Amino acid sequence: MDNVEKKWILSHVDHTLLKPECTAAQIEALCGQAVQCGCASVCVPPSRVAAAAACLKGGLPVCTVIGFPNGCMTTPVKVFETENAIENGAAEIDMVADIGWMKEGRWAQVEEEIRRVKAACGGRILKVIVEACLLNQEEKKAACRAVAAAGADYIKTSTGFSTGGATAEDVALFKSQLGDGVKIKAAGGISDFQAARELLHCGADRLGTSRLARLFLEESGAER
Repeated sequence: MDNVEKKWILSHVDHTLLKPECTAAQIEALCGQAVQCGCASVCVPPSRVAAAAACLKGGLPVCTVIGFPNGCMTTPVKVFETENAIENGAAEIDMVADIGWMKEGRWAQVEEEIRRVKAACGGRILKVIVEACLLNQEEKKAACRAVAAAGADYIKTSTGFSTGGATAEDVALFKSQLGDGVKIKAAGGISDFQAARELLHCGADRLGTSRLARLFLEESGAER
């Protein structure tokens, strides 16, 4: 794979650092790497949004996570988290849906929560994380319907903190259910450009990964 194709893949990447032990210096390095590689955004913990926004100065969007990583916070807490993240400079929100509600078939509540968080986004992009590795096929299809009905912009496969990450099969299933109405973000375990290319070709529009930008810079000898 040549660098032109790798740069095309990187343009779909939310360059991510969500480890709880991440430091201010690591967030600054993440932002620099994302700019160098032409990534779609940086994705950082809520407490690091203001620092990332100050570092990027509008050069790239700042994405953050809400209800992360388990999704079991109450809806008002997720709404407040969203509003606070936007005040601090977040342009994109990745919210974890309530996985227990999905397992119980409480789809009306799942949908209403997504709708309320989407309203709190004030027109900004909302991606809904459904943790596909914990759902069966029918639950995945129902999750697609709820995400679409609630007006979210993306469905996202995984947090990267559960029992599995993005798979081509899940992306293809989501695409078959959603068509072009809701976009797809694949995240979790994307460690090389070949896997990233396959996910994009299966229908993903964004990729959440911490590895590809660093890998590209290492290979090109330009790592900061």
